[in-house]
Amino acid sequence: MQKEFPEAEVFETKKVKLKNPIIFAGFVGAGLVGPVAINHIIEKLKMEQIGVMRSKYLPPSTVFMRGRLRHPFRFYANQDGTICAIICEITLKMEGLYCLVSSILDWAAEKGSKEIVILDGVASIEHDDKAYCAAEEDLVRTMADKDISMIPQGFITGIPGGILNECLVREIQGLTLLAKANKAAPDSAAAATLIEALNRFYEMDIDTTELKENKERINSEFGELSQKYVEHRAETSGMYM
Repeated sequence: MQKEFPEAEVFETKKVKLKNPIIFAGFVGAGLVGPVAINHIIEKLKMEQIGVMRSKYLPPSTVFMRGRLRHPFRFYANQDGTICAIICEITLKMEGLYCLVSSILDWAAEKGSKEIVILDGVASIEHDDKAYCAAEEDLVRTMADKDISMIPQGFITGIPGGILNECLVREIQGLTLLAKANKAAPDSAAAATLIEALNRFYEMDIDTTELKENKERINSEFGELSQKYVEHRAETSGMYM
C-alpha cells in the first residue's frame, strides 16, 4: 500500500554529524537575493547536500541547472558540521506554509541549532550597497556596529515571515538580512552585499568577486525563476519597508 505523501518532512539523504550549526536560508523573493546568495555560499564553502524537503504542499516541479536535475528545496552542511544552508528555488503558495515552517524548525532543534539567518531582497528600483536587518533588539544593536542598518518598520510575509514568527516562541534566534534589489531580475550585487555583511558579523571570509563579475551567467541561470517570482509576487513572499 502506497504511503500518503507527507505534510512536510526534512528527508535526510546523507547522515552527517552536525555541531549546533548556524543555519543560513534563502527563499524566492525580490532579485532572487536569497537563492543566489545561498548558492554562492554553498559553492564557496564546498558544502554537501544532506537532505531535501518533502511535502504535499510543494508544487510538482523540479529544477535543472546546466543539464543536471536537482530537488528545488535542499539542505546542505559544511564539512565541520558547524554551518547549514537551506535553499528553495521554487515559489511557494500560502497553503501549507506553516507545515513547512514547523518542519524546518523541528529539524533545526533536533540538530541543536540556536540561530537561523534568512537572506532576502526588498523590491526596489536600484541597489544601494547597504545591508539591513530585522531581529530582536539586542542583536540589532550589535549588528549596527558592523554597518548593518536596522529596518525601522515593515512587513515580512511568506515563509521567511513564518519562520521568524515561530522563532519568537521557540528556543532559536531568528533574524533576516536584507538588501534592496531589482524587482524584475536576479540581483547578484545585492546577494554580494548580504554575504559581505555575513563576513563582517560572523567573521567569515567568503569571496564575492564572482557574484559581482558574472552577472550575465547568474541572470542566465536564475532568470526564469526570477520571472516566476514576478508573476506570483502578490501571493507568495515579500518584504516591505
